[in-house]
Amino acid sequence: MTDNSVNKRKVLAVVTNYGVEQDELLVPVDRLRGAGAQVDVAAVSMDDIVTLVGDKDPGKTVRPDLTLADADPTAYDLLLVPGGTLNADTLRLQSAATGIVRSFTESGRPVAAICHGPWALVEAGVVADKRMTSYASLRTDIRNAGGEWTDEPVVTDGSGGWTLITSRNPGDLEPFVREIDTVLAAGT
Repeated sequence: MTDNSVNKRKVLAVVTNYGVEQDELLVPVDRLRGAGAQVDVAAVSMDDIVTLVGDKDPGKTVRPDLTLADADPTAYDLLLVPGGTLNADTLRLQSAATGIVRSFTESGRPVAAICHGPWALVEAGVVADKRMTSYASLRTDIRNAGGEWTDEPVVTDGSGGWTLITSRNPGDLEPFVREIDTVLAAGT
């Protein structure tokens, strides 16, 4: 990433306090911050965020910047929704999280979701007519919600008045983060 592409952009990452896939949160957050973006991590509570590696092994602990309830989605340029099965399954049940997703999509701001992260978008009712990817086990959920699922490392869909960036798993982080950078640099 180049410093000019995301410098001074604001990104909101939404997670629960347990089970987010470590690299799906930390790699984009660290890369974006390193490029000059302000990235805030919002969790259900101000308790530490316990990440996991491969949905089972303990990962790093992260301190949230704010809670989902305290996040003002209108203050951000892009929404990041990391995966991790436990994180994503719990996150989609948080009305504050689905409300944040809807705020971004209704106002035409981009959303980037990886692995199981798209579950929050399914729950928010915003994937209809969107071409996207995810962890393979979400394929049927996405199709049932009206989305078009495909098996690719990264998919960007700018239809419907807002941009959606999706990837399948931690192995796709390089193209995922590169596409986030591209979308932020374009200001869409």
